[in-house]
Amino acid sequence: MNNLNVKLHILAPLTALVVLFLWFMPTEWFGIEGLTIVQQRTIAIFAYAALMWMFEIIPAWATSVTTIVLLLLAVSNKGFVTAETSIDPETGEKVVTYLQGSVVDFKAIMASFADPIIMLFLGGFVLAIAASKVGLDVVLARVMLKPFGTNPKWVLLGFLTLISVMSMFMSNTATAAMMLAFLAPVLRTLPADGGGRVSLAMAIPIAANIGGLGTPIGTPPNAIAIGQLASMEDPVNIGFGAWMIRFVPVVIIMILFAWWLLQFLFPFKAKDVKIVIQPDEHHTIGWEFWVVTVTFIATILLWMTGELTHLNSNVVALIPFAVFALVGIFKRDDFAKIDWHVLWMVAGGFAIGTALNKTGLAAALVEAIPFGSWSAIVVLIAAGLLGWLLSNFIANSSAANLLVPILAVVGTAMSEQLGAFGGVTTLLVCVAASTSFAMLLPISTPPNAIACSTGLIETKDMTKVGLIVGLVGIALAYAVIMLFPF
Repeated sequence: MNNLNVKLHILAPLTALVVLFLWFMPTEWFGIEGLTIVQQRTIAIFAYAALMWMFEIIPAWATSVTTIVLLLLAVSNKGFVTAETSIDPETGEKVVTYLQGSVVDFKAIMASFADPIIMLFLGGFVLAIAASKVGLDVVLARVMLKPFGTNPKWVLLGFLTLISVMSMFMSNTATAAMMLAFLAPVLRTLPADGGGRVSLAMAIPIAANIGGLGTPIGTPPNAIAIGQLASMEDPVNIGFGAWMIRFVPVVIIMILFAWWLLQFLFPFKAKDVKIVIQPDEHHTIGWEFWVVTVTFIATILLWMTGELTHLNSNVVALIPFAVFALVGIFKRDDFAKIDWHVLWMVAGGFAIGTALNKTGLAAALVEAIPFGSWSAIVVLIAAGLLGWLLSNFIANSSAANLLVPILAVVGTAMSEQLGAFGGVTTLLVCVAASTSFAMLLPISTPPNAIACSTGLIETKDMTKVGLIVGLVGIALAYAVIMLFPF
C-alpha cells in the first residue's frame, strides 16, 4: 500500500473517528472540572488540526484553512452557539449570555491572518524577493559564509552559528526571515536529490529557536520568567550576565548536537561536493541594488536596536515593503512570488492559540493538573514538558504567560521541597527554557514555517528532528540549572 493510500484509507478515517469521539463524548468524560461545550469543541478541533498536520493527509495550509472555518462555525460568537439576550436593569444595555460557555469573537479568529507575526513574515518574504531580484542574496551569502569555507558540513555549521548568535539579540522570526534571503543561492549549489538541502533548510528553525535561549532578551519567555521572579514577595533578580553564563554553553552544545544530528539524518550526497557561490552575472550593481542594500541593512539595525528605538520588529518588517513598493522595485507580478500558503498555514496555528486562550480551555487544562499532590522532581519535569508541549501549538510567549504565574504560586507553596533543586527560580527558568525547544510542527514557531516555505522539509522530518532536539535540549537545560542554580 503506497503512502497516498495509507493516508486516505487509514489515517484519514482514524483522524475522523478521534475528532468525532472527542466532539460527542459527555463533557464529564474529560475529567476537567467545569468543561464547557465550547471548550470540548475546541479540544476536538485542536485534535483535528494536530493530527492533520502530523499525518499530512492534506497540505498544511489546507488544514489551517479548514481549522479556521471550523473554529468560526463551532466556537465563535457568529457560529452555531446558543445564546440568550437580556437587559441589564441597572444600565439598560443588552446583555448576551452564551449557554455553552465562553465563545471567541469571530473577528479575533479572522484576525489570525493579520496577526503582527504574519506581517513580519510578509516583510521577510518581500525582503528576500527584492534581494534575489537585484542579486544581493548572492553577495550576502558569499560574504557571510566565506569564513566557513566550501565544505558543506562547515557551511552547515556556519548557518547554525550565525542564526543562533543573531537570535540571541533580535527576534528569531526576523532572523529566520533574513536568513531566508541568502539560503536560496546556497541551495542552488547542491544536488537536488541530496539530504544536504534539507539539513540547510532545517538549520534555520533549529538555530533560531535554540539561539533565543542564550540571553534574557532572546525570546519573550525568558523575560517573562525573569520579570515574575523579580516581582515576587521574596524577589530574585537575574542579571544579563548570570543568565548568559548558564545558557550560552547550552546553546553551543545544542548547536553542535544539531550539527551532528542533521548530518546523520540528512547527509550530503557526496563527500566531494563543494558549496561555491558564484557571482550572478545577470545582475548589475545599479541604483536598485543600493536601495535594497541600504534598506536591508537599515531593517537589520532596527530589528537589533528595538530596545532603543521602541520600534516593534513586526512594524519594522513592513518598512522594506513600503520602500520597495514606492520606488518600483517590488511590482505587482512579485506578489505571485510570496508564499501565501505559508501565511495561511501560520494563521491556522494562531487561530488555534486564540481559541485555546479565549475559551478558557488552556487555563482549565493547566489548572486541572494536580501539581500540589506531586513530588518536587515530578513537578519540575511535568512543568517543563507542559511548557514545551503547549509551545508547539500556541505562541511560546502565550504559553509562558499562562504557566509562569500559576507555577510561581505552586513553587512558592512547595519552596521547601523545591529547595534542593534551586527553588521556585529553577522551576520558572526551566519552564521558560523548555519553550525554546518547541519545534515539532510547521506551525510550532514562525522560524519553522519560514523553513517550510523552502518546500524542502516534510512535516514528519521536522517532527522527528524537533522531538530529538527538544527532549535533549530540555534535559541539558535542566541539568545546567540544577547544577548551577541562580
